[in-house]
Formats: sequence, structure tokens, C-alpha cells
Amino acid sequence: MSFTLATWNINSVRLREALVCKLMTEEAPDVLCLQECKSPVDKIPFAAFAELGYRYHVARGQKGYNGVAILSKLPMVEAGAGDYANLGHARHIAGRLENGVTIHNFYVPAGGDIPDRAENEKFGQKLDFLSHMRDDFHAQRPDRAILVGDLNIAPREDDVWNHKALLKIVSHTPIEVEHLAAAQDAGGWVDVTRADIPEGQLYSWWSYRSPDWDGADKGRRLDHIWATPDIAGAAHGSRILRAARGWEQPSDHAPVFATFDL
Repeated sequence: MSFTLATWNINSVRLREALVCKLMTEEAPDVLCLQECKSPVDKIPFAAFAELGYRYHVARGQKGYNGVAILSKLPMVEAGAGDYANLGHARHIAGRLENGVTIHNFYVPAGGDIPDRAENEKFGQKLDFLSHMRDDFHAQRPDRAILVGDLNIAPREDDVWNHKALLKIVSHTPIEVEHLAAAQDAGGWVDVTRADIPEGQLYSWWSYRSPDWDGADKGRRLDHIWATPDIAGAAHGSRILRAARGWEQPSDHAPVFATFDL
């Protein structure tokens, strides 16, 4: 069985329903994981997606913010939803395919603007969220699993446009990178994107604040696809659809893809 998976912070699934449909039509991933849906589950336009072949879905939603969904052409059942850091936020959903592979879709908190938990509660929540992920993976090491999502951290020096300039900027601070690495190591997760594309600058997010996001190219790789070691070797074809950042009324994130032969 071969399937292609994509992850995309859509920044409002209802506002950008047409863009989701465009991606489904033009790129046709078998599984599409969305974050920041900003919608209650009953308001997500599942009927429109089903018409394009995505008849299976699992989701957690909230009105106006957060929210995660997995849309699939392949049969899939819900496999859990965690309340990480006990925030009461819709930031995790899991689905299991018929081949036994579990897909975890995460939306890690952004963490605000000040990288100090004493001054910024949101930053503390982000670190606690990552620690909860680490502890879960320690308690039950996953197998035959894929983890995707907007993890809101660019871990490598070449995952940001300027490593030194961003060391004190939330999403690339050493403490965030350490917490993300601890969660990754606890589950034995393999960074599929970087396994496929080991060298060079690689971004999936460009700020709305830049009037010329493409020309300035001050990006960060905040969106990730990981896999457990038992299936990571089956992954290939990783890519980031940069062009989607330039679509009309776009999300500030671009979709990330990988194919698995299992």
C-alpha cells in the first residue's frame, strides 16, 4: 500500500475551504491533516471534501481558534485525542488506517512573543505541551505511527532564514528546540522531511507581515512529518508546496508532503 500524506496549517478551514478543495483537486494527497481549523467540528465543510473523495474524517474543533482535522480517501477510524498540558484546547487528533498505521495530528501552541515563561504564560504552556508529549511517548513508545502538524518550532539552523537573528525569537529559541528534541527522542521519531532533504534552507511558513514574502524569503520550517523507525524507511518524496503560500487569500503556512510505501 502506497499513500501520500500532507499536513497544512490552514488558518481557518471555513474561510479557506476553496483552497483546501484546490489542494485536494490539484495535489490529491490520500490523507490531509489540517491545523488551526478555527471551527466547531459540526461547521467544518466535510460534505464538500467528501465530494472530492475524502469520505473519512476525524476532528476536534473549537469556535474561532485551534482545531485539528484529518481528512482521508482511505478508510480511517478515530484513535484518540489528547488534552496536552491540560489546556482544554483542540490541538491533537489521531486516526488509524486499515493497514494499522496511526496518524497523529498536532497543533503545538505558538507560545506568544516573549520567550520567558515567567513573563509570558503562553510560552510556559508551549513548553508544558511539549513535555506532556515527551512523557506520553516515554510511557507508551509508539510503533507504526506518523506524527504531523504545525509544531511551531524550527529546530535546525537551516530551518530558519537567519539562525543568529532568531535565537531569541519564539519558535527557534534553544529551550524550545531542546523540548521538541526531547519529545522526538522519547518516541524515537524520525524527521521524514529532513531524512529526504538533509541539506539546505527549508521553510514552510512566511509571515503575513512581510509585504514581499517570496522575495524576502524570511521563512521558518514550523510544519513537520515524523515517523516511527519501523516505517520511516518507507517514506520518500518529501516536499513543501511553496506555491500555496502565494494563492489568493492564503494561509501563512505551506503544505508539507510525504509518501509512504507500506
